[in-house]
Amino acid sequence: MADRIVAERETAGEERAAGSLDISEKGRTKSGDVITLDRRLYMQLFAFSGCRDAGAIASSLQDRGVHGVLYENLNDPTGIGLLTFDESPDYFLDTVRPLVAGSPFDALSPEPSYTMFGRTYSMGWEPDLVEALITRPRDRVCSLELPWAVWYPLRRSGAFEQLDEKEQRSILAEHGGVGRSFGKAGLAHDIRLACHGLSRDDNDFVIGVLGARLHPLSAVVQRMRKTRQTSGYIERLGPFFIGRALWRGPAQ
Repeated sequence: MADRIVAERETAGEERAAGSLDISEKGRTKSGDVITLDRRLYMQLFAFSGCRDAGAIASSLQDRGVHGVLYENLNDPTGIGLLTFDESPDYFLDTVRPLVAGSPFDALSPEPSYTMFGRTYSMGWEPDLVEALITRPRDRVCSLELPWAVWYPLRRSGAFEQLDEKEQRSILAEHGGVGRSFGKAGLAHDIRLACHGLSRDDNDFVIGVLGARLHPLSAVVQRMRKTRQTSGYIERLGPFFIGRALWRGPAQ
């Protein structure tokens, strides 16, 4: 009888937990109170080759009011990259999909190995979730002061997921410290997107590193190679898309 009561209580507890499952983004006020926000910004990168008039592409994007950035691909003399963003994933099917399927994109050659898609996420300590999840990443990619960008996906190894939480925090703190030092110096600013279940290649994250000059972006990637996360717990990294912004859509 006692065992049955315990089992019933456990089942009821599981049902209550399932009914109140909270997958919103979490932050924390300066006084320590937990805050939540069920909003996030999605971003998608498409790359194309065979573009001999990037200005015509930019004009088309401007006329259609696209939310995004058009990059010239450093490693392809006729290559471009289109980064789009919106809070609704429907935007990418209802607006971006017909856009890139029609003129003038239909004359270009898609480069699917560069396709990336992800969502902004919180770390749990942000005091202003709207700024962290929506405003800051949107304004960074559209900033006139940050024309250079390096975008790449990554997948952590299963060994990292098996570490205890304290060890994970230590590894992430070391890695994040490198990025913060470059950010404070004004040399490189990052965009972190989660892509669990959203990537064809089963990646975990999409990273964008933005800056006024290209060299610091290369330098921060080089510096991060030495961290425990990159050297010991990254299973796959790249491919890398390196571009310079030619056109930017509305940040607001």
